[in-house]
Amino acid sequence: MKRIIDYFYSNQDLQYKDFNAGLSPTLSSDSFIGVRTPILRDYAKKLYKEEPEVAEKFIRDLPHKYFEENQLHAFIISLIKDYDTSVKEVERFLPFVDNWATCDQLKPKPFTKNKDKLLDRIRVWIKSEHTYTCRFAIEMLMNHFLDEDFKPEYLELVASVKSEEYYVNMMVAWYFATAMAKQYEATVPYIEQHKLSDWVHRKTISKCVDSYRISSEQKEYLKSYRR
Repeated sequence: MKRIIDYFYSNQDLQYKDFNAGLSPTLSSDSFIGVRTPILRDYAKKLYKEEPEVAEKFIRDLPHKYFEENQLHAFIISLIKDYDTSVKEVERFLPFVDNWATCDQLKPKPFTKNKDKLLDRIRVWIKSEHTYTCRFAIEMLMNHFLDEDFKPEYLELVASVKSEEYYVNMMVAWYFATAMAKQYEATVPYIEQHKLSDWVHRKTISKCVDSYRISSEQKEYLKSYRR
């Protein structure tokens, strides 16, 4: 939508454009305008609350051309309060997500109170061959199912993901490092028994060593399993 693109350009920061482009090497630099995240978040809230018809029209207009459009789209979806509507919009948007940042900004609010339903969708998404749909599924398991709703079977669900995609494997490692901090006893056998691919194994240990949530003793133990 022209008015939205015009708004982006009125808030353009060329230094930030170059910085952001450097963080997302899978995208062309021409995909970036250079709008800072807080501005995009505030604009999403404004459209969602004050101009819902504009927000609705915008999220219907896929695919987008610019990174900032995808970010705005993710922020708008994250504001939807109804679970079924939220899932519908997430599943319509995911095939068009083309970078890790947009994937990781997608944090739908009603997911936290609908975990049984969410788990059913995660089991579908995690099998997707689309990089960012699979990544999103793993992130949802990490965000919503590593505390009181944790079950050891979820570790196996993530470990079963076999991919050559960097952004999938990085999320698997991130998941296991977070699981190590929150569910150490259930998670550490995945390192001890080398259940993960070599790359994910090494990256998980590296993330654990860098984590402030894992004890010095645990870090030293995990280092002994480096290959």
